[in-house]
Amino acid sequence: MYYPYLRGRQFELIALREFAGCRGGRNNVIPIIEPVKKTFNSMKIALPILRDANVKFALILNPQVGEIDNYSQIVEGLGDCLIGEDSWIPAFVVSNNYYEIEKLIIETGYSNVMIICNGLTDTSNHSFNQLIFSENVKYIVLSQENRTLKRTLLGQDKHLIRLDDKFSGQKRNSDYLEMSAEKFSEEHLFYKEEGYSGFSDYTVLVSDFIEGGSAPFAVAIHLTYKKDNNEVWIRHFTSTSNFDRADIQGKFKEALEKAVKFIDSNNIHNEATNELRNYLKESKYPGLGMVKKIAIKNHLELMNQII
Repeated sequence: MYYPYLRGRQFELIALREFAGCRGGRNNVIPIIEPVKKTFNSMKIALPILRDANVKFALILNPQVGEIDNYSQIVEGLGDCLIGEDSWIPAFVVSNNYYEIEKLIIETGYSNVMIICNGLTDTSNHSFNQLIFSENVKYIVLSQENRTLKRTLLGQDKHLIRLDDKFSGQKRNSDYLEMSAEKFSEEHLFYKEEGYSGFSDYTVLVSDFIEGGSAPFAVAIHLTYKKDNNEVWIRHFTSTSNFDRADIQGKFKEALEKAVKFIDSNNIHNEATNELRNYLKESKYPGLGMVKKIAIKNHLELMNQII
């Protein structure tokens, strides 16, 4: 099972909404969503769509980035979207807040909880062990570096999910122009052999939370694809007229022409790549947010298909 880690921003949520409608009956993706906005309008649209399409999701109830200060804001903001645990997984990110998380789980009566260990953990800490070995905790997300934690949990009736930071983020979009195709992931081939129930990454986004930003000098379209050996690789299709911030539409067309040439020559067809073809055919510029949405959606469609 694939657990993409996404922040609850507009275009990430649009990607999830659209993915929910184009899965082709396959159900190999459970997104992990970290709310980052105090306004929940986009999430109140997306979560019912996921539920109606039988796409289970994990929702982080103690976000570590963004505008949200506490659990109550999420529960009050999302209201009926969180009724019934059969369609979603309560998730918590651990730092030094073990007792607070365990207390909240007990108070709410949550079961089948997900615990996310982004960094290294102290497996000798009594409060930490009490939390992860709780019968209410079923999913543990951990990095590859957390070897001691993984060994501690093997055979403990927990779903272990490996979290990796796969995307090679660059400071400037123009830097992607010099990058060739690169291997993105092979976790879907080996995660079960290594004792995991699933694997996770930040899709085609950087793991750091970055809010907003000015108009870029370059436009880059990041597309993952499957090679003949079933590995997942990524290409960065980048504009060339990157001398200033003018003519974003023209820069998009430069990147788009490269992307469509590649997907056509490699016979890559899904809803996301077909959107790119349509934008080129109609000479339309959808905005940078939609470019990001297409890249995420393509990755979700790919991973859902190859697992």
